[in-house]
Amino acid sequence: MLSRPTASPEAPSSLFPAPQKRPSANGSGEWISAHCDGGARGNPGPAGYGALIQAPDGSVIAELSEFLGFKTNNFAEYSGLLGCLQYALDHGHRRLRLVSDSELMVKQIQGKYQVKSPDLRPLFDEAKRRIAKLDGFEISHALRHKNKDADRLANEAMDRGMKRSGAEGLAPVAGARPYPERAAAPVPTASASRAMPAPVVKADTMLRGFTRDGVVHVLGGEKLPDGVFVKIIRE
Repeated sequence: MLSRPTASPEAPSSLFPAPQKRPSANGSGEWISAHCDGGARGNPGPAGYGALIQAPDGSVIAELSEFLGFKTNNFAEYSGLLGCLQYALDHGHRRLRLVSDSELMVKQIQGKYQVKSPDLRPLFDEAKRRIAKLDGFEISHALRHKNKDADRLANEAMDRGMKRSGAEGLAPVAGARPYPERAAAPVPTASASRAMPAPVVKADTMLRGFTRDGVVHVLGGEKLPDGVFVKIIRE
């Protein structure tokens, strides 16, 4: 993780990694502000979030940038919110104004949208618990072009994670949902996929994979028969 300085959310679950904590400026009763963003390349795919946190005078007091593994866009957006909330709590900042370009997350936190996704519900509940510990909290929606710094930090996190996993430059494509046990795993490289012994799949089977240099590579170790026609659905 890249952070100048960073905070360490004491996460009650393993849904997302906890950034490293370092000392920061003294907290106060004044309002601090944060711009956060999250994304996933493939949705789901290699995901990360970024956040820029500013003091009342507008000076930058922290940059958060975290790779999250193989997640969805909405998971990454909520992870950014949680990271900002924990930073404020850890550093004694009692009032936080947060800006995000995720209209879904903003309106769910505001109570205007229901949280119907079972994957997002634990993140929503945890965000509400952290918000309740603050003296003041406001959240608002902004278009992406007004959230450039947070977007940059989120992309830096995804870039770092994809380099570590060997998945840099790969775009996951598929026609099936990810296997639950593999949902948080990084996308394997094409060479690793070819090296795995694999059974031949039957017709009409829905698989997940990615393309590289115009070649389709299937995840999970399955092998396509020679000459088979496939339908690719972009995620």
